[in-house]
Amino acid sequence: MSQKKTFLFMPESAYGPTNNCIGIGHRLLARGHRVVFAAEASWAGKLEALGFEEDLVDLAAPPEGDEEQDAGQFWKDYIRDISPEFRKTTAEQLETVTKPIWEALIDGAKYCEPQLKEIIARVQPDVIIEDNVLLFPALTTAGVPFVRVVSCNPLEASPSDTIAPVFSGLGEGDTVAWAEFREEYRRTHGELWNSYDEWAQAQGAAPLPELEFAADGDLNIYVYPEALDYVDARPLDPTWHRVDSSVRQTEAAVELPAGFTDGSRPLVYFSLGSLGSADVTLMRSVIAVLATMPINVIVSKGPLHDEIELADNMWGAEFLPQTTLLPLADLVITHGGNNTVTEAMHFGKPMVLLPLFWDQYDNAQRVHERGFGRRLSTYGFTPEELSGAITELLADTELRERLRGISATIRERDGLNRAADLIEGAAA
Repeated sequence: MSQKKTFLFMPESAYGPTNNCIGIGHRLLARGHRVVFAAEASWAGKLEALGFEEDLVDLAAPPEGDEEQDAGQFWKDYIRDISPEFRKTTAEQLETVTKPIWEALIDGAKYCEPQLKEIIARVQPDVIIEDNVLLFPALTTAGVPFVRVVSCNPLEASPSDTIAPVFSGLGEGDTVAWAEFREEYRRTHGELWNSYDEWAQAQGAAPLPELEFAADGDLNIYVYPEALDYVDARPLDPTWHRVDSSVRQTEAAVELPAGFTDGSRPLVYFSLGSLGSADVTLMRSVIAVLATMPINVIVSKGPLHDEIELADNMWGAEFLPQTTLLPLADLVITHGGNNTVTEAMHFGKPMVLLPLFWDQYDNAQRVHERGFGRRLSTYGFTPEELSGAITELLADTELRERLRGISATIRERDGLNRAADLIEGAAA
């Protein structure tokens, strides 16, 4: 496309969706287009440094007083309060984890609706792209093509009785448990959904699909490897397009300790995301097992990094350039976040999965049942189970060859350019 267009991205504030949009946005920038981010205000300066325009939103009123809350203390308090809920079943978490997350997201959407309308009026986008689990009415009522991007488990895209319900972590064919979970979701979320749907329609949006909090776009893109996908059991309509991965190329190189990359020992990458890594007790329990094994380990230590002591066979930091380090690893230990799972498949790495909440259970189950890794009980694993899973996966040469072939196919498909092509086409 020779004509310069303006693309407005609104990603969820989490790292996964924002990094996904950054990767796609960079491809659009390289093609000479204008790319603006209406991200949450905490991203101020970070997106501009990558070459994008920023026109940011607040999802809540600023705190009273002049003192800013210490980020480390915030996460310490939050995980202290919420981590007992992660020990519950996925059905039990619907009331105590999933619903409060939806409530917080809805509060943010309602708060920023006027801001979004002002941003759209200023930016005058040709296409609006949202990577978020929630509908923001201003984005769908702006009179320009709307693109929905799903960078989480695709069970959220067009739910069906032929596949497991989203957030359940239930396996293939367990239809009785599927039905029970769906009924519990209806019981815990029905009133909240009704209220949000009524508010969204009052802003001019079309009615939401029953018990869904997001709306399909004129064009819909989801990020998930074909090898893990559900389309054999649940075909999607022609507005939906899969990209197998969306791996950003904006992260710096890093120098690892001597001996980590010479092949003398297997190299394991360990990350539980910003929330999981803030559960210091959980981090320490995993680290204690890894310290006894003949491996080297890269550890993403997270916001409470000062409280996490690494063993002699480990190296890590608060933040790590994940897409730079994953190609070097032989195995990944992850919470099952969608970005990490798709990036591990992109680079052909087997996984041990310790899910905590949301779609992490769905990703962990899918990787496990498709044979690309092992899902363990996050808080119930024994040292023998964790070390045994790692040893087994590292020794599985057949799996490694299988993943190498899948990785080559994923990289050949070039998800970032594929997504950019689709979004650019929406502006035609």
